[in-house]
Amino acid sequence: MITGIHGLFYSSQAAELRDFIRDKLGLPCTDVGDGWLIFDFANGDLGVHPSGGSEAQSGTHNISFVTNDLEATVEELVGRGVELEGEIADRGFGFVTHIVMPGGLRVQLYQPKYQKAPVQAKAGKKSRKKEKAKQAKQAKAEATPKAKKPKDKKPAKKKPKNEKPKDKKKKKRK
Repeated sequence: MITGIHGLFYSSQAAELRDFIRDKLGLPCTDVGDGWLIFDFANGDLGVHPSGGSEAQSGTHNISFVTNDLEATVEELVGRGVELEGEIADRGFGFVTHIVMPGGLRVQLYQPKYQKAPVQAKAGKKSRKKEKAKQAKQAKAEATPKAKKPKDKKPAKKKPKNEKPKDKKKKKRK
């Protein structure tokens, strides 16, 4: 089952680009060894656009960074020294500008206008097995008669404090 999307940037300045993304854009990452950073996203999506005309050629791809408040994000990035190309523009699907990054990369930064539906994870085989086992356990519990609760015992009578305990041993008579 596909659980996400992995994107790649190819750069003649790979180390500088990794540092830029981590330090300037502030993206969380995992160092998987030797300074090789994998950047983590909690949110992602994938669109498929027609090619031709003013759009990209068929067989190409594009990576965009998404924000829910483009103006605030632009202000924050400029404050960190990030170079932006172009003013914020309305492209119909959302508001767009571009980030200039080391190695000659130009990446779209956009705020979508659309609202995505919540992701519903499809149950895998293991999930279905667990659910069936849970249902079987519930059915068994419902079919089994419930044990009766024992009746509460009456509390023992308390003896007055000044009363002497009775000697339970009987004296033998000769």
